[in-house]
Amino acid sequence: MAGHSHWANIKHKKAKTDSRRGKVWGKCAKAIMVAAKNGGPDPASNLALRYAIDEARFENMPKDTIERAIKKGAGQLDGADFEPVRYEGYGPGGLAVVVDALTDNRTRTAPEVRGVFLKYGGNLGAIGCVSYNFEHKGLIRLPAAAATEDRLLELAIEAGADDVSLDGDIWTITTPPTALLAVKDAVERAGLAVESSELTLVPGSYITLSGDQLASAVKMIDALEDNDDVQKVYTNLDASDEELAKLG
Repeated sequence: MAGHSHWANIKHKKAKTDSRRGKVWGKCAKAIMVAAKNGGPDPASNLALRYAIDEARFENMPKDTIERAIKKGAGQLDGADFEPVRYEGYGPGGLAVVVDALTDNRTRTAPEVRGVFLKYGGNLGAIGCVSYNFEHKGLIRLPAAAATEDRLLELAIEAGADDVSLDGDIWTITTPPTALLAVKDAVERAGLAVESSELTLVPGSYITLSGDQLASAVKMIDALEDNDDVQKVYTNLDASDEELAKLG
């Protein structure tokens, strides 16, 4: 959509300038610990751990911090016991919102998440109320200058990708979840620098917000992501570049 920006790519660009590195590393550590606990400490045989480690590396998390998180998850070091929990609901303007968290205390996390929804004009709903509109996908991002469209399409599609799209200065490769690693490896073997890769939820349709509704939605998403227990926030938010510029 020319002149429009889906929120997933807005967040990707924004993350480069956010002063939240320590908080992001904390979330990455939790994901690594849970993956290591559930599937063992070897990423070669634990795909979830491989994904979690890759995301941590793209966030420039130190190697020794990653290794310590693996050991905590595997029970080799003391660490908290986290469990996954999902919340779904609606934000300003009917925005669909899915929140994935890892928590050691559900009675703390649930009211905190609910409070954020209410503060910005949203409300929590039942599990499944909005997630039906989202599909599990792999996303790989790299700089637009890294490759021509023809070369990237050839590499990605041959390795199993669904699509390649350009948003400003970012190429986004969309893959089935099971093809994420194969496509990423193919791109990197070709000498192209990958900025990030992740398993995510992609909405089947988007909602365009503007003005006060857009401002409230962005504040709500930021507040949710600022919660230590929240790992990922997925929405179907879209906005014009002009409206986003007004928000600064």
